[in-house]
Amino acid sequence: MSGKRLADQDRVIVFDLDDTLYMERDFARSGYRAVGDWTRAKLGLEGFGDHVWRLFLEKPRPNLFDLALEAADIEPKPELIRQMVEVYRDHRPKIALLPDAERILAKRANYRGFALLTDGYHSTQQRKIDALELAAICQPVVPTDQWGRDYWKPHARGFETIQAHYGLPSHAFTYVGDNPTKDFIAPKSLGWHTVRLRRPGALHVLRTAPSPVAEAAVSITSLDDLAKALA
Repeated sequence: MSGKRLADQDRVIVFDLDDTLYMERDFARSGYRAVGDWTRAKLGLEGFGDHVWRLFLEKPRPNLFDLALEAADIEPKPELIRQMVEVYRDHRPKIALLPDAERILAKRANYRGFALLTDGYHSTQQRKIDALELAAICQPVVPTDQWGRDYWKPHARGFETIQAHYGLPSHAFTYVGDNPTKDFIAPKSLGWHTVRLRRPGALHVLRTAPSPVAEAAVSITSLDDLAKALA
């Protein structure tokens, strides 16, 4: 590259999804409302979804449904928890792109391409992608769980798939994500540029990378700063 800045029209920007293009807590809120509707219909419980949401705001953790059921004097039996988790994962999310995400995605014509790579249960992530209408903007869209959990980040298969799709050298690609424990290891190993988005209110905003190799090359707090990060 002779030390020269890569022109935007030669770049492929690959986005993470959760807490990158929308707020993951918005999906959680939407999911808890769906579970609240389900528990009202099945168990006669009022306000269950709101209670779980309050617990989430106090501290996100994996046993929120158990805690909320115990508070309602209902035994959190495994089958009941399984059904609630299924409702949460399979509901149609009411989520929206963040304003800075809308602004950067509107600049698609300025770049070689946009793509999406995301971990998480395949059906759940696909519902988010559909709700945000990202398939019309990002090509390819790669939910890594389509191959199974072994291929979630930091596995390189998703990144290699996107690079093969474009047939460009590694320096043409930038991955934008938020989780320093897994997002940047594979793209860095492939020679991609990496940008960490540290949104206020994001679940991993305070998380530190386990080692220098896991940290992104550049950190920003808004996608409005992406152009500066690419300089």
